[in-house]
Amino acid sequence: MLFNSYGFIFLFLPLTLLGFFQLARISHVYAATWLALASLFFYGYWNPIYVGLLMLSIIGNYGFGLWLGRYDAAANKLSKKHVLILAITVNLSMLGYYKYANFFVSNLDLVTDTTWQIKDVILPLGISFFTFTQIAFLVDTYQGKVKEFNFMHYTLFVTYFPHLIAGPVLHHKDMMPQFALSMTYRINWNNVATGLILFTLGLCKKVLWADNLAPFATAIFDGTQLGAATGTLPTVYEAWSGALAYTLQIYFDFSGYTDMALGIALMFNIRLPINFNSPYKATSIIEFWRRWHITLSTFLRDYLYIPLGGNRLGKFRRYFNLLVTMLLGGLWHGAGWTFIVWGALHGLYLTINHLWRELIAERYLRWVPGWLGALAGGAITFLAVVSAWVVFRATDITQAMIMLKAMYGVAARPISFDAVVHGNLLVLTNLSGRDLLRLLIPGLLWVFLLPNSTKVRFIDKGMALSVLLWVFIIVALYIAIDQFGSYSPFLYFQF
Repeated sequence: MLFNSYGFIFLFLPLTLLGFFQLARISHVYAATWLALASLFFYGYWNPIYVGLLMLSIIGNYGFGLWLGRYDAAANKLSKKHVLILAITVNLSMLGYYKYANFFVSNLDLVTDTTWQIKDVILPLGISFFTFTQIAFLVDTYQGKVKEFNFMHYTLFVTYFPHLIAGPVLHHKDMMPQFALSMTYRINWNNVATGLILFTLGLCKKVLWADNLAPFATAIFDGTQLGAATGTLPTVYEAWSGALAYTLQIYFDFSGYTDMALGIALMFNIRLPINFNSPYKATSIIEFWRRWHITLSTFLRDYLYIPLGGNRLGKFRRYFNLLVTMLLGGLWHGAGWTFIVWGALHGLYLTINHLWRELIAERYLRWVPGWLGALAGGAITFLAVVSAWVVFRATDITQAMIMLKAMYGVAARPISFDAVVHGNLLVLTNLSGRDLLRLLIPGLLWVFLLPNSTKVRFIDKGMALSVLLWVFIIVALYIAIDQFGSYSPFLYFQF
């Protein structure tokens, strides 16, 4: 089930809210159980078969959690550390099979010139997110941070539908205390209003921006291969238009999902961690990763980079650890060489960023005004991020190289007036360059000039303000819902 669907907005969400708060009057346990069952229905709506896989993962990890949380050295042949390693290995094995089996077998065939074959494995929605969430739970339990072991609460923690499919990655110690508060089970109209505003903003980002940018990005990226086959390479204008279209598409798509997830959770009086904080405003790659997919960045830092040694084992090891972390972060996003190269690029970016700060900026550039450094850093960071998104979006490395060469003036066609106005690759798909510009220009102004949507607060200053806010919510919802088209899942569903 999608957040951007009639069934979710008009049936599932209101019925789940109503059932939760009505049952809470009888018992908090009933309300929590209702929410867990509703979350399982939400997940199973896509494919009921994979509810069994999700529950198997939950039961298995809950069992490992009990083993770690109530570990008795005298009664166990395995050490506590070995139990944790076993639990993580089981989780990663399941993730590896469903997400990477086809990729590794096809590459093995290519390298060894063999014909190994396995049945195509369908990737279950959200498997990366619910696997990483539970790995974090296991590590936290091993470290003594988890004190509660209630199966229904644990099931709710993992399956809670606002975050289940595309994050954020949650910590048990941050979530479950909220479900223990009595105020969680009483409707809070202030939270409902704020949640609706966030949900509406997110829906508008997805439907009005991301979905409208998607056809242009697809036309230009796919057109590069068609053009290469016929000897017609993209112009610099076309390549940058396609790159920026996807840069804004993934921004509004992921930002929209994040806003909607935060808003939905808030309606239930639950505060999810902020996962997105205007990342294109970052003035360095280091800052970018503190703003983009914040919970994944934190997970990779706490459970991969630091265990590898972090920056404690010398500078060379620090940069090696950064590269490994980002390579695995790229692979986490998908089974493909483009994702691996994207991760490697960001690992290289981070290394250069740290070296620049240590060897040049802090020694020789202290005299540069702060605003000038921020402006230059922001421009360079944005160019680096856009270039990496090209690799991330491309179907293969060849397509990525065609786009990047055209963007930076290598092997690109000369720019003609017709190409600037229409874009030859867009003409092939009956799309207009003018329409793309009408999206790119305001889209770029939005991401650079407007505040992050998580700063939105519903403050009751009187009836007039309340009425205006509700009018805004209703009108914006109507506009977004009126634009619903065909099935349009969020990009991060595939990761």
